[in-house]
Amino acid sequence: MTTRKWLLWTTVIVVGVLSYLGWKFFQPRKLAEGFASSNGRIEAVEIDIATKTEGRIIDVLVDEGDFVTAGQILARMDTEVLMAQLREARAQLRQARSAVETAQSIVVQRESEKAAAQSVVLQRAAELDAAKKRFARTEILVKKQAASVEDLDNDRAAFYSAEAAVNAAKANVAAADAAITTAKSQVIESKASVEASKARIERLRADIDDSALKSPRDGRVQYRIAQPGEVLGAGGKVLNMVDLADVYMTFFLPTAAAGRVKMGAEVRLVLDAAPQYVIPARVSFVADVAQFTPKTVETAEERQKLMFRIKAQIDPELLKQHIRSVKTGLPGMAYVRLDPQAEWPAHLEVRLTQ
Repeated sequence: MTTRKWLLWTTVIVVGVLSYLGWKFFQPRKLAEGFASSNGRIEAVEIDIATKTEGRIIDVLVDEGDFVTAGQILARMDTEVLMAQLREARAQLRQARSAVETAQSIVVQRESEKAAAQSVVLQRAAELDAAKKRFARTEILVKKQAASVEDLDNDRAAFYSAEAAVNAAKANVAAADAAITTAKSQVIESKASVEASKARIERLRADIDDSALKSPRDGRVQYRIAQPGEVLGAGGKVLNMVDLADVYMTFFLPTAAAGRVKMGAEVRLVLDAAPQYVIPARVSFVADVAQFTPKTVETAEERQKLMFRIKAQIDPELLKQHIRSVKTGLPGMAYVRLDPQAEWPAHLEVRLTQ
């Protein structure tokens, strides 16, 4: 009987001690001077995966919650119309190149015509010179009564005719110059059409490439906004994802504490879902306008205080090492070191998963 009583009392004492130790362990630790704390939630930059051009969704290749890497194809759009436009643009390019060749051959032809016209000018100029001399001689002979007036009239007419022929030949040269200018402008216009067709082909190729919607960076899919078969306009949202390289916790501190927070100050994050880990971060933003505490704060006293929003950014290099373990939306506590000389307490030393 004595032994039973002793065992009973021993059991009661052990249970009491363990209960007390457990109660002490789970009691919130009081922070030393030079620190401040507040509750918050892990957040990340959200990215909408949207269409560049209007069209029908052929397939969505990921589900909500999937981890995706930069450059991974997430969804595909129907490219049938774009492919038809690309074939049309290629045909227009061939037509424009042919027009360039035709215009260039016309330039060569017009330049040949100009050369021929210039030869005619030289020929007509020689004929004019001969007619002029013959007319001058006939005038002298008429004065000496060695030639008839009729001969003089004929030579005068021949001279004027030769002069008109020279002017006509020069006009033909000028017309040839104008024709060359027109032909060269057609070459320039045709070359511009070639460049326009090339640009259209490049744009269509880019649109076809963009029809495969890719992840811009490593992250996690949050929502499937659209489904295969739906028709979306340009800019229509298909997926929403979070950038796991840009993760932070937003929390609020009262005026007295927020005023002591420096940009770049060290922060320790402890998540409710994993209290055994302590995640290092740094202050990347302090609001310059005070606001009331968010609705998640429980006590009336805290609700009445004006609070400042603060953002603690987790190092992107650290995130890369644990990127598949990163979860957004998790609540936790943020501890800020207000005094750079203050030593972190043992329970807030950095502890990470291996």
